[in-house]
This record gives sequence, structure tokens and C-alpha cells, in this order.
Amino acid sequence: MSSVPETPAVDGTPVGSAHTGSPLVELTPAAAGLLRRLHHTHGPLMFHQSGGCCDGSAPMCYPDGEFRTGGSDVLLASLAVEGVEESVPFWMSTSQYEVWRHTRLIVDVVEGRGSGFSLEAPEGVRFLIRSRVI
Repeated sequence: MSSVPETPAVDGTPVGSAHTGSPLVELTPAAAGLLRRLHHTHGPLMFHQSGGCCDGSAPMCYPDGEFRTGGSDVLLASLAVEGVEESVPFWMSTSQYEVWRHTRLIVDVVEGRGSGFSLEAPEGVRFLIRSRVI
């Protein structure tokens, strides 16, 4: 079983690769396909999951750098997406990380309208987190 850190890394090294030896975040084929389409329209992308208002714990997709991260955020993964040159960083608030740190997060896509802040909102779909205890 993988060891998950009590305290997240804050040096820009993804927590999953630095501490567990396995990814803490992965993409379904549907999520990867949507990211390719969004990248074609918006350029480099990023995710942030805060657990705050709006869609609660739904991952929000933004143009890379549009959402400001800081000391209260953890970089969980740099996601490789086939057909996209840049990796897609996946950030989470530290408070959310404390709740989710024993799970593998699986980014998926479902039909339905999510938050107006996330790039996929006009597509009629939304990103969703599925999870598995690690």
C-alpha cells in the first residue's frame, strides 16, 4: 500500500510522484478527450479543486495560470494528456487535501451543466471526481 504524506509538498513537486510512487490523480479517456478539445480552444490548462462554494468539490478547469495558487494549495499532479504538449497541473486546497489524501482521484466527465467558472461549462458537460481509497 502506498504511503500518503501527512503534510503536502509545497515546493511545486506533485505530491503523488514525490511521496507515493503512484499518481494521486488520473484521467478517464472521456476527461482526456475533453481536455484535448479545451486545450485546442484555450491553450494550456490547469485544474483546481477547492471544496468551497459553487460546485463544492468539483474540479474546476481554467487556462493555466488564470487561477492563482499559493501557500494554501497543493500541487497533486502534473497530468499528461496524449496530444497535448504541456502537462495539466492539478491543484487542490490544503484543507481539501486533508480530506482526500487517502484516495486516488479519477477525473471524469458527465453530462450536465457545472459551474460557469470552469471552461467546460458551455460544452453541456462537467468534470467530476470519482475516487478510490489507496
